[in-house]
Amino acid sequence: MFVGGLAFAVVVPPLRIMKVKEASGDVGINEKVTRSFDESLIVDHPLDEVFPFFANAENLEKLTPDWLKFSIDTPTPIEMKAGALIDYKIRFRGIPMKWRTEIKVWEPPFRFVDTQLKGPYSLWHHEHLFEEVDGGTRITDRIHYRVLGGRLIDSLIVRRDVEAIFAFRKKVMGDLFVVRPGAQAG
Repeated sequence: MFVGGLAFAVVVPPLRIMKVKEASGDVGINEKVTRSFDESLIVDHPLDEVFPFFANAENLEKLTPDWLKFSIDTPTPIEMKAGALIDYKIRFRGIPMKWRTEIKVWEPPFRFVDTQLKGPYSLWHHEHLFEEVDGGTRITDRIHYRVLGGRLIDSLIVRRDVEAIFAFRKKVMGDLFVVRPGAQAG
């Protein structure tokens, strides 16, 4: 680099991944850290009305915020069952991505599990639970996920996005079904 006619060499040391000590043990930016997210709400509709809505993969578009530009690539209708593969496209912060999930567990009308085979997460395991409660249905989402960049990227970007996605989903559920006030947790 030349500054005022003098030559300077700029030496940049190699990037080092540093670990930070936390109460739960050593956690580094490049380590695999699995995070969890749970959301639950109760709707004033019977299980036999609620589960079919979730059993239709096309309804996932209704439950996904527009800013993700979500679309299903798999020809519809999709037969939901254990082993079913579903291909999607999303845009994460403007970057187009393909996402493929597999239905690992299919136990209508009480439970199903989808896992990511290809997509933005290094791990995505999403359990959907449905339970009859006092004339309504409790809908619970339990997610275990892992992102490249570990806790740092999760806390700066991903966790906020996951929370925003499920806040949107909760709003849509309130529009489609009557959500019981005060019966939400998560």
